[in-house]
Amino acid sequence: MAVCLLLKAFHRLTALQSAVRRTRLCHPPACVLSRAMVALPSVLFPKRRDVSLPNSSWGSEMLRLYEHYNGQCEVETQGGQKQRGLWRRLPSYNRSLKYATGGAYLSKIIQSKARFFTRHIRDPGAGFEYVLFSNKEEKKCVCIFQAGHLLEGFPGHVHGGAIATMIDTVTGVHASLIAVPVMTANLNINYRSPILLGSTVLIESSLDTKEGRKIHTSCKVTSSDGSKLHTEATALFLSISIGHLLK
Repeated sequence: MAVCLLLKAFHRLTALQSAVRRTRLCHPPACVLSRAMVALPSVLFPKRRDVSLPNSSWGSEMLRLYEHYNGQCEVETQGGQKQRGLWRRLPSYNRSLKYATGGAYLSKIIQSKARFFTRHIRDPGAGFEYVLFSNKEEKKCVCIFQAGHLLEGFPGHVHGGAIATMIDTVTGVHASLIAVPVMTANLNINYRSPILLGSTVLIESSLDTKEGRKIHTSCKVTSSDGSKLHTEATALFLSISIGHLLK
C-alpha cells in the first residue's frame, strides 16, 4: 500500500516537472512547489502516536489504576497551583527508529512500519495493553498491564513468554531511565501463579544496585490489589554506548 502511494506521488511529481519544462520557466512558481509537496504521501512523514493512553478496550480495573497513578503525576499546592508530583507517566509510541548495518537509517517507509515488539498488535486490547509510570525518588517503575486474547498459553491464561516479555520491558524501561541506552544481560523468572486472560495486573520494578555499567533490578507481578503474587524476577542490564547500536 505504501509503495503504491509512493509511486503515485512520484508520477504526480514527474507530471508537474514536465509541465514546468513545457512552460520554459527557469524557476517554478510557489503554487507548483506547493502541489508537489502535497502530492507526497504522508507515509513518508509518519507521526508518532502515544498508545499508552486509555482506549475502548481498557477494563474498569485498568482505568481505575490508571487514574490512581495519573492523579499523582500532578498535585495541587495550598495556593491552588499545580506542580509535578512524585510519579510520571511514560509515553509509549507505535513505532521506533530502526538502524541498518553500519548505522545508516532505513527508508522512511520501513521506519513508518516499525513497531516496538509489545506494540506490534494494532487491535486495541488484543495483545499487550499497558501503561508505565515512574517514581524517581522511590527508584521504582510501575506498569498496569491487561493481557489480550492473542497472548493465550494454557487455555484461558497468559502465556509465560508474554509475561517474560512484559517483565523484560518494564525492567528495561526502568533501567534506561537510570542509564540510557541499556541491554538485557540476564533475566531470572519464577512463576508463582497463572494470570487469567483479560485480567489486569501490576508489574513493579525496583532498583537494587548500580555498579558501573551494571544495573540490577527486581520485579514482581501481582494482582491489581497487590494481594496475590503471580511472578517474581531479577534482571541485570548493561549500559552501552551509542556506538554499539550502530555496529
